[in-house]
Amino acid sequence: MDLDSLLRALEATNFATQIRENDSLFPWIESFHVLAITLVVGSISIVDLRLLGWASRERSVGRVTASVLPCTWAAFALAVITGGLLFSSNAVTYIHNTYYLSKFTFMGLAGLNMLVFHLHFNRGVESWGTAPTPPTAARVIGGLSLLFWIGVIACGRWVGYSLTPLPGTTG
Repeated sequence: MDLDSLLRALEATNFATQIRENDSLFPWIESFHVLAITLVVGSISIVDLRLLGWASRERSVGRVTASVLPCTWAAFALAVITGGLLFSSNAVTYIHNTYYLSKFTFMGLAGLNMLVFHLHFNRGVESWGTAPTPPTAARVIGGLSLLFWIGVIACGRWVGYSLTPLPGTTG
């Protein structure tokens, strides 16, 4: 079975059909998805701004990270669930959408960036984490994270514009 056939089967499920055909279900799920993404990016941005030395300079990097990660992971779980539900309603179209694929590319880069931070730099955070301005490598990781998450948001927003015709156009 090829990917499109598998995705068409997903679209044919009862819950995907309900999301697609119900006038209010998709907007409600999308609203929770946007709220979740806002919390994910907002909480990650708090850490990134601390890594850049631009905010919370009086708090250690470890303390800032520990205080926001529970919110980040809970919001990320909600974003995955709601995003999966939205995807199921029009899976074939989404999987062939450049902006949708770009959103996941940026998310992958953000995840890889986070992994590099936690595997290589977070171990020594006790030695540099209280400095108002972290080392250059930590600042680069914070800056890249912000850029990658801005890419996620921008591409995610453009998905909606690229799936439906703009007013006054056909398609």
